Amino acid sequence: MIIVDDVHKRYQTTHGAGKWILQGVSFTIPRNVSVGLVGRNGAGKSTLLRIIGGVDYPNKGRVIRDCRVSWPMGFGGGLQGSLSGRQNAKFVCRIHGVPETEIPEKIVRIQEFCEIGSSFDEPVKTYSSGMKSRLQFALSLAFDFDVYISDEVTATGDAAFRKKAADAFKRIADRSSLIMVSHGEGTLRQFCTAGVWMHAGKAVWFDRIDDALKAYKQSLKK
Repeated sequence: MIIVDDVHKRYQTTHGAGKWILQGVSFTIPRNVSVGLVGRNGAGKSTLLRIIGGVDYPNKGRVIRDCRVSWPMGFGGGLQGSLSGRQNAKFVCRIHGVPETEIPEKIVRIQEFCEIGSSFDEPVKTYSSGMKSRLQFALSLAFDFDVYISDEVTATGDAAFRKKAADAFKRIADRSSLIMVSHGEGTLRQFCTAGVWMHAGKAVWFDRIDDALKAYKQSLKK
């Protein structure tokens, strides 16, 4: 279960505190329920994903997790730019307590999945945003989480990689749950049962993803 409790978020700008991106967002994600976040660009979907994943923090409120949650797949942060993809992968393996004897096998799996060729041994700061997303996705898949967080991963890369990502999500859905952002309605319907519609800093929970998509579409007409 994940509890999002009265979460507020805004960022500092050169002119002081910026506008509130999230204002009093509260909902509970039951165990084994996959959720799609829907809303206009700038509604705060990616910000909320980062907060749920623990790579960003609210100005007010809290997120309670009683399960293992991945970092946001597709999020380009969290990688050390001066290190290579291989070195970053080794570092993540050690953080997660992977025995030294098992790290080489993990590295091979990560390298094969992300498909960035010789760039795997180049500094991450030389990567494109797509390459960073691929590496983050491959890193997430190398570990077992109860909940996987995805930010438009199925839109990353060429058609072959997008199919590979979709197939990986199918395997994940058999053993874990997802919290995802995608502009593809088909993707959301395929992987999510529930939905959260985000609008004007607020979030509305729906038990059915179709109802969340309906609310989002209706908001576009206003």
